[in-house]
Amino acid sequence: MQAALQEETPRLLLIGSKRICLVRHKEVLLAVEDTCTHNGESLSKGKVNFLGEVVCPWHGYRFNLRTGRECAERSRDLITYPIQETLEGIFIGI
Repeated sequence: MQAALQEETPRLLLIGSKRICLVRHKEVLLAVEDTCTHNGESLSKGKVNFLGEVVCPWHGYRFNLRTGRECAERSRDLITYPIQETLEGIFIGI
């Protein structure tokens, strides 16, 4: 998966009915819910900034990829998912 997932580039994962935004940031995999809590846009369409925040493409709301916290506290924080990368694959706790 490392070769398929570019550093700092959000990627949408569909697992059952869940939409998960997966990002490799500073060589660490992070997973958060894909829907912006402000207006519902897909965060996997956004960008990752140098602070390790995913930025919503609609209104620029920023969410910390490690904690899910909305940086200006204007909307609900994101759900974060524990993730483990092993030789067998990537495992996301949902």
